[in-house]
Amino acid sequence: MKQILKIVGLAALIAASPGLAAADCYADYKAKQDSPLRLHYGVIQVTSCSAGQASTEISARLQAAGWTLLNVISVFGPEGLQERKADAGPYYLRF
Repeated sequence: MKQILKIVGLAALIAASPGLAAADCYADYKAKQDSPLRLHYGVIQVTSCSAGQASTEISARLQAAGWTLLNVISVFGPEGLQERKADAGPYYLRF
């Protein structure tokens, strides 16, 4: 009985861990830099599959590199990576 409770507790802990549960979430976004104006489209791995939380995370990462997030286009799983790779070019999983 104790082993069953340990297994159930461990399973609940793993399910509640956001880093493990959301390891396969990605987002595509648009960003800019000013002076001179530069724009880019990119794909980034995020820890949350929620568009709102992903937006906050992406914005912080981009700001650290001197970019401003314009918008998050979508949040998706690994099945959407290959179709976006060519469009993202050097900004594919860069940040």
